[in-house]
Amino acid sequence: MKKLIVIIGPTGIGKTDLSIEIAQELNTEIISCDSRQIYKELKIGTAVPTNIQLNKVKHHFIGNKSIYDYYNASMFEVEVLELLDKLFLKNETVIMTGGSGLYIDAVCKGIDDLPTIDQELRAELINRLNKEGIESLRMHLKMLDPDYYKEADIRNPKRILKALEVTLQTGKPYSTFLTKPRRTRDFKIVKIGLQRNRNELYERINLRVDQMIDDGLIDEARIFYKDRLLNSLNTVGYKELFDYFDGSSTLEKAIELIKQNSRHYAKRQISWFGRDKEIAWFHSDRKNEILEFIRNNC
Repeated sequence: MKKLIVIIGPTGIGKTDLSIEIAQELNTEIISCDSRQIYKELKIGTAVPTNIQLNKVKHHFIGNKSIYDYYNASMFEVEVLELLDKLFLKNETVIMTGGSGLYIDAVCKGIDDLPTIDQELRAELINRLNKEGIESLRMHLKMLDPDYYKEADIRNPKRILKALEVTLQTGKPYSTFLTKPRRTRDFKIVKIGLQRNRNELYERINLRVDQMIDDGLIDEARIFYKDRLLNSLNTVGYKELFDYFDGSSTLEKAIELIKQNSRHYAKRQISWFGRDKEIAWFHSDRKNEILEFIRNNC
C-alpha cells in the first residue's frame, strides 16, 4: 500500500527543515498543507520555504493560488487527492507537512461539502467583526445554531465567521453540515507530530518574527494594505501591521502583537493536534528516531 507521511506541529517548531531532510532520505516529494503558504503574494509573513530549501526537494501547494482567489479546505482535499494519484505512480511514499489542522483533516479524513460563500457576505461579516467585536458574532451564532455554539471554539474568530457564513448563506445551521462519516483512503497514513519545550518554542517564534521584520515584512504588508479585508489577509503578521498603518497602533506594539498572536496560534494548534490519537509524537530534533519509526511502520 502507498504511504502518506504527515508531519504535523505548531508554527515555528521546525517542520520545514525536518520534512526536507526526511523527503531526501526517502527520495520523495512534499505537499504543503499550510493554508497561507498557498498564496503567491505572501512570502515573508507566511514563512514560505526559501529558494534554497525549495530546490532541495520538489514542493507542491506553495504559491499556487492568489490572495484574490476563493479557496477552502474542501477544495484542498480534492486537489491533493488528485495530486497523490499522480505522485504515487512514481513514489511509494509522499510527505505532507504543515500546521493547518483543518487542511490536514480534509486530506486524512475528508471534509463536509460546504457551499461557496458570497464574497459580499464575507466582507460584511468581517466588517462587523472589526466594528462590533467578536462577541456580537458569537451571540448571533448562538441564536442561529445553538448546537454548534456549544462545541465551537468561540475564542477563534475564524470558526465563528465560517459558521455564520454557511448558516446565513444557506439558511441551515452550520452544525447540520458536520454529520458525514470519515472517508476511507486507499493509501496508508502515518502521522508524526513534532514537539518542543513550550518556552523553547515561544523563543523560536519570537526570533522568527524578528527575522521577518528584518527581511521586509513591513514593506510586504504595506503593499496589501488596500486589500486588508480579504479573508486571505486576516492573518497573523499582516493584520497587526494594518492596525499600525491605520494609526491605531505603534510599530513597536504591532511587532509585539505579532509575537503574542503567533504564540497564541501555536497554542491553539497544539490543542487541536492533541485531540488526534493517531499522531506519534517526537522532539523535532530527533530525525533518526523519526526515520526509524517511519521505516518500522511503513
